[in-house]
This record gives sequence, C-alpha cells and structure tokens, in this order.
Amino acid sequence: MTAASRVVDHRTRMAYKSIYDFSAETLEGEEVPLSIYKGKVLLIVNVATLFFQYHRMNALMEMFGNLNFTVLGFPCNQFGLQSPEVNEEMLNVLKYVRPGSGFVPKFPVFAKIEVNGLNEEPLFTYLKDSLPFVNPLIGDIKKFYWSPICVNDIRWNFEKFLINSDGTPFKSHSRSF
Repeated sequence: MTAASRVVDHRTRMAYKSIYDFSAETLEGEEVPLSIYKGKVLLIVNVATLFFQYHRMNALMEMFGNLNFTVLGFPCNQFGLQSPEVNEEMLNVLKYVRPGSGFVPKFPVFAKIEVNGLNEEPLFTYLKDSLPFVNPLIGDIKKFYWSPICVNDIRWNFEKFLINSDGTPFKSHSRSF
C-alpha cells in the first residue's frame, strides 16, 4: 500500500459508523461480521501470548460475560515479536505453553493481524481514529515491527478499546489497565 492510497483509505474509513461495519477472520480463516455482537459491550484487545493478561481477560468474561459483554482478542506480532505463532498454532500455544496448564480462552480469539503501519487492519485504524491515544510515550522503537510510526499508534500488546453496545468506541486503555 502506498502513502497516497493510505490517505484515500483514511478518508474512506471516516465513513464507518460503528465496529459493526467491519468483519474479522477467525483462527480457522472464516470471515465473521462484527455485527453479530450488536447489543453487547465489547473490549477489543490486541493480544500476544503473555500468560497473565489472558487470565485477566478470562476473569472479565467470568464476571461480566452473562451481562451482554465480551472480549474480542486480536493477536499481533508487531511488538517485540512476542506472538510468532501462526493462526493454526495459537490455541495450542495458549493451552500448552503460554499460559499453559490447559488454558482455554473464554472469549473469541481472531486471526493474527497488524494493528499499526501500512498493513494495519482497518478496524484498528477506525478505533485509533475514534479515540485519543492512551500513552504520550512511543517507547523503544527498536522493538516495533511496522512502518511508518504514527502518533496515535498502539504502543504495545494488550491495549484495550471499550466499545458501547451500539458499536461505537467509548474509551481506550493502556496495556496495564
């Protein structure tokens, strides 16, 4: 994608009204419209195979999953190359390696994507354009694997986007929230 086409794409993305205008690919390669989550409060998270965060996401699902809430996980390998597995390996890595001990996510984990740079997933461009960035510090760019680096880029794995039940972005949170 060229810089010129990115500008055109950016103008087009402004036409999106909610996350329901997007779809996501499952780990098995099936396209799923995000409109299937209409009426739910969502927490969209760029995930990597780091054990403690997955347990926290499962805890959120246990506490709020029966209240029209769900977490949606999107694996990304752009931060320190912390998620090198391919889609077909993701659930087994979680179950047997990190976090291991038979761990199974209680929320959907979608196919690996890019959340920053020229090949970033349009859903994440929409989210970043809709909400202010959560951390003014960009971090150690030697651990970033995308280009160009922009001021509203996601800073690291497990940044979170809270989505209202009408599909509009409400608030973004840093990875430590």
